[in-house]
Amino acid sequence: MAQTNTPIEITKTGKFERQSNEFTTPFGQNEGDLPVGAGKYRLIWSAACPWATRSAIVIKLLGLDKVISIGKVDPLRPKKEHVDWAFTLDENEVDPILKIHEISEAYLKADSEFDDRPTVPAVVDINSGAVVNNDYFKLTNYFENEWKEFQKPDAPDLYPEDLREDIDDLNDIIFHDVNNGVYKAGFAQSQSAYEAAYDQLFYRLDWLEERLGKGRFLFGDRLTDSDVRLYTTLARFDAAYYDKFLCNKKRLREYDNLWNYAKDLYSIPAFKETTEFDSIKIHYHLSGHLAGTESKFLVLPKGPDQSLWVEPNDRAKKFGPALNIRI
Repeated sequence: MAQTNTPIEITKTGKFERQSNEFTTPFGQNEGDLPVGAGKYRLIWSAACPWATRSAIVIKLLGLDKVISIGKVDPLRPKKEHVDWAFTLDENEVDPILKIHEISEAYLKADSEFDDRPTVPAVVDINSGAVVNNDYFKLTNYFENEWKEFQKPDAPDLYPEDLREDIDDLNDIIFHDVNNGVYKAGFAQSQSAYEAAYDQLFYRLDWLEERLGKGRFLFGDRLTDSDVRLYTTLARFDAAYYDKFLCNKKRLREYDNLWNYAKDLYSIPAFKETTEFDSIKIHYHLSGHLAGTESKFLVLPKGPDQSLWVEPNDRAKKFGPALNIRI
């Protein structure tokens, strides 16, 4: 793997442009697709990463953790010249199934010349030990659609056919303006790039605040894939993005609808069990996010008070019961 200290995801104008995913072969039944099957794959995720956490949430919501094994990397990145994720949470710092120390090893098994930033979530073929899919944008949709035969009997339909086009459209907005919007602000290396990302982020949060004043979830009384995608950014907002990424116009808890909505989702076990506030703070405040970004002294914030997440929310009282999931 190439050793570099150059922030390759920054343009000449100082904008952050996220790298594309290399392993995008879909799961499915068509020729060339990745075959669906129990015990065949291992999902590697990090409790720090919003893209990875949404896959972990969906797998738990659908009961797919019975057929897809799950491995977790340390929220604190290893101190190396290249960016990586390490299995230092496991015994002997080795993933017990894949027998590797860092996720880059699985990427190099898939492509010996791979020199991009190895990312999570990553689906690894257990037999070969190679990454077969790291397409975080589509991965939850595959779990929701192509893996139906392995879902638990009462699994919610997070990607219903009658809403699919609308979900895709909203997901695209959420990705560009919110999920990736905080990174565009936090990683910007020019004032103009930062301010443009900041303004668009808070325009969209205001827009979502208004939308969530009309229904319990983003699509009324049905929990969908879009809710999972928005939640993972909201869960990190006050603990990391507000201060570390300078997204400091308003805290999440200053939005009435967004804050109560986030607490409502947090009350669902699949969301709560995959939301690790300590891991989030460790990653964003003590790890470098681009190769070469280091500080002599890093401080881990004591706050914010995460006990507020378990306080009652008003969503059920305002909008009634959820249609497709028990809360």
